[in-house]
Amino acid sequence: MASWNALSPSIVEYFEGEDFYRCGYCKNESGSRSNGMWAHSMTVQDYQDLIDRGWRRSGKYVYKPVMNQTCCPQYTIRCRPLQFQPSKSHKKVLKKMLKFLAKGEIFRRNYEDEPMDSTMEDAVAGDFALINKLDIKCDLKRLSSDLKESLESEEKKKEKHSKKEPCNELTHSQAIEEKLGSGEPSHSIKVHTVPKPGKGADLNKPPCRKAKEIRKERKMLKLMQQNPAGEFEGFHAQGQAPSSFPPKAKSNQPKSLEDLIFESLPENASHKLEVRLVPVSFEDPEFKSSFSQSFSLYVKYQMAIHQDPPDECGKTEFTRFLCSSPLEAENPPTGPECGYGSFHQQYWLDGKIIAVGVIDILPYCVSSVYLYYDPDYSFLSLGVYSALREIAFTRQLHEKTSQLSYYYMGFYIHSCPKMKYKGQYRPSDLLCPETYVWVPIEQCLPPLENSKYCRFNQDPEAVDQGRSKEPDRVRVFHKKAIMPYSVYKKHQKDPSEEATVLQYASLVGQVCSERMLLFRT
Repeated sequence: MASWNALSPSIVEYFEGEDFYRCGYCKNESGSRSNGMWAHSMTVQDYQDLIDRGWRRSGKYVYKPVMNQTCCPQYTIRCRPLQFQPSKSHKKVLKKMLKFLAKGEIFRRNYEDEPMDSTMEDAVAGDFALINKLDIKCDLKRLSSDLKESLESEEKKKEKHSKKEPCNELTHSQAIEEKLGSGEPSHSIKVHTVPKPGKGADLNKPPCRKAKEIRKERKMLKLMQQNPAGEFEGFHAQGQAPSSFPPKAKSNQPKSLEDLIFESLPENASHKLEVRLVPVSFEDPEFKSSFSQSFSLYVKYQMAIHQDPPDECGKTEFTRFLCSSPLEAENPPTGPECGYGSFHQQYWLDGKIIAVGVIDILPYCVSSVYLYYDPDYSFLSLGVYSALREIAFTRQLHEKTSQLSYYYMGFYIHSCPKMKYKGQYRPSDLLCPETYVWVPIEQCLPPLENSKYCRFNQDPEAVDQGRSKEPDRVRVFHKKAIMPYSVYKKHQKDPSEEATVLQYASLVGQVCSERMLLFRT
């Protein structure tokens, strides 16, 4: 894993023009439009800044819808987990899961809530051919070698022109070698689970108690609230010791999300659910050992839920979309214990994977990429349940890393009824497609009723503060050399080249255009 202080730059290959493809929502054969680039590698900070400008990744392909032209505008949506309170329907899903785990009860009722990312919205409408073609076109090994030579050349020039104190940090060339080669295996960690008592229970949580003890405690609390002066002593007189678990909330306060998710199970619980966070890396032993089971589940999901034929959900497609990520694992001392990067959150029920949530952990958020699950367990509303678990997970990460306080749910599509469910996770914000500021969803919904495309920023004078102001400072990687665009353009005779680079700069913004390397052949 590369040193936090010696991160090498992101490398992207931008494709000029706009892609026209079939819309996965309204089924228009050529109505969906986006700009795209192939990310050979990318830092988590660069991707954080890009999704805050409306970009989204599918595997290593990063794309941005052309909002004022596409048939179904896709607005970036984020939830604010620190203020989140589960709705009535959310509580029903959580209680349904607890009843299933505790007693094996199965409810076959259909809930209105749609699974998180149940359609392949973040896979560019399922255009596997596009991703496969780009993956073959972009030669990462050649790029790695050329970039390493270029950075080593830069280092030598710096040594000649300046005398610096030796430092212990990795050089750029070493960082690039680690970044584009194979790094050390990451260690997987396990997040909160609902264990079966007596079998690997989490010692950091209160032990499970018998139902009889819980009923007595509730009765005692009720009497205390009715008459705090005397009833407490009455319980002592009956030989009942005061509970060592103080009430988490007063009776007039709703239960927290964590209370509902991690409620104690009886000793004879019917099922055990465990959620494991596994880095997306074939160097990681846990990811590697569970790959076959995870892939089989994906095939079962795609064929049953999306009616995909077997040849469209093979191991190659699965790996490129949900296992290949341009994000480089980073583990700074001030970051979360698990580090930043791409992960699979695996839901293990009685020793078997029944759902996998693909997520990215970034400097300011947890970003949901995709979810697939066992159709046999659809009655558990796993899409809604996993979204609530991911919100709780974000809150958990926030405890150590205070700036990590948002949960990104992908795109909100108001014109598509099946994708409007994301607006039910409140409070949440939508990204203004023109000024890239966040606006509470309540203010965005009225104008969206009248028009598919809307500028949410109410200030008519407001502009994109992060826009490209100095395109000559765009960093270009060309013929094994890194140079500013001002130098690169002197050697270019193709008039379309300038239009492409300027379009790229305007879409990624000034900060990213100066940090990332734009690969040009």
